[in-house]
Amino acid sequence: MSTRTFVIVVTLLSALLAGTVVGGYLIWSRTDQGGVAMIGGPFTLVDQTGRTVTQDTLKGKWSLIYFGYTYCPDVCPTSLSTMTLALEALPPEMVEKITPVFISVDPERDTVEQLALYHESFHPSFLMLTGTPEQVREAARAYRVYYRKAENDSATEYLMDHSSITYLMDPKGNYVTHFGHDVTAEGMAETLKKTIGG
Repeated sequence: MSTRTFVIVVTLLSALLAGTVVGGYLIWSRTDQGGVAMIGGPFTLVDQTGRTVTQDTLKGKWSLIYFGYTYCPDVCPTSLSTMTLALEALPPEMVEKITPVFISVDPERDTVEQLALYHESFHPSFLMLTGTPEQVREAARAYRVYYRKAENDSATEYLMDHSSITYLMDPKGNYVTHFGHDVTAEGMAETLKKTIGG
């Protein structure tokens, strides 16, 4: 590859990345006329045991919701580990008020059985959800989450591009705040303490 071709490729990749970041932000930042973030809404999925889970299943507790996929090499396991460590840093009575949720954006590979295996690596209270491609699209749309399959000729060996945001929802299912990928477990735990209280 010539130097000129290399520069063009890098420039195009940089533009694509910038577009992805901006697009993800615009999707996330949509608000209603009252300035309330339009995050959350109806969904129907299944968890790692095969049980049907809807938005109503989460009501009554605070929810930490993250969209990703089990074959993710780094970002997803790091984010779920951060959530796990944050929960472990909280007193048990506060942990009981929180449901950590992982929603797959890769339903083709993330079966119930796959999620059950993945669940073993993180906090035991995690709900790990999947569904049909359409059900996943509906859930992602409700939470303004961006995702798409990266270009690849393989039917099984591929990566997923996706937003990396953890949403905190209140017991009524309303958006409260969010955590970026760079949040530390200590920072997340501190925010949860301040927001949820004893």
